[in-house]
Amino acid sequence: MDLAYISLVNELAKELELKTTVPYRVWFEGRQVTGWTQVYGDILSFATIKGAAHEAQQDTKNIDVCVEDETVTYLNREDVQKASHAWLVGVTAWSVYSTVLHYEKKNLEIPTIHVLGSLVKSGIRVLVFSGDGDSVIPLLGTCTLVNELAKELELKTTVPYRVWFEGRQVAGWTQVYGDILSFATIRGAAHEAPFSQPERLLVLFNSFLGGNPPPEAVLSAESI
Repeated sequence: MDLAYISLVNELAKELELKTTVPYRVWFEGRQVTGWTQVYGDILSFATIKGAAHEAQQDTKNIDVCVEDETVTYLNREDVQKASHAWLVGVTAWSVYSTVLHYEKKNLEIPTIHVLGSLVKSGIRVLVFSGDGDSVIPLLGTCTLVNELAKELELKTTVPYRVWFEGRQVAGWTQVYGDILSFATIRGAAHEAPFSQPERLLVLFNSFLGGNPPPEAVLSAESI
């Protein structure tokens, strides 16, 4: 059980003034205790999974095995690379896990939030998003970092925390600071949001490119 995650959820609940609707208790899978959970305001939940490792296991039966091959083929097309202004120096072909760039695990501990801060200071709009099903980078950590960055840069909230829509479906939650720094969650998205929720990510991305926050109202049939 990661006490840091529990603290983050508690702090977020206090900040949003959410009352506890389901007190801290165990939850079950059949007759087996599966973990512990707590719910705030019927909208923010925390749960532990008994015996779960740090890296979530993928259910390969539910994965389209062709997607990766199709992606590799597409991104290695000359017209696609030209359109995306791909930097190909030293790269013979695009691959999912490239060996051109070498990373060490210890580098994962180096904070990069200051890089986003420098972009914002330069007048470059920044969008930070997390899937609400991302077990690798939990959305609460992302939300906390963006909040802290906004405070550091003295950015006022221009779009308060609210839901956003994809068509007639709630697609996630969003908040914007100073019309230049945006945070969004993508409902139902895992660590690789374009893979698990491509339509919702496209709506989010198009809104960002258009200089607008994610849609706040249900879109009519004429506007879809």
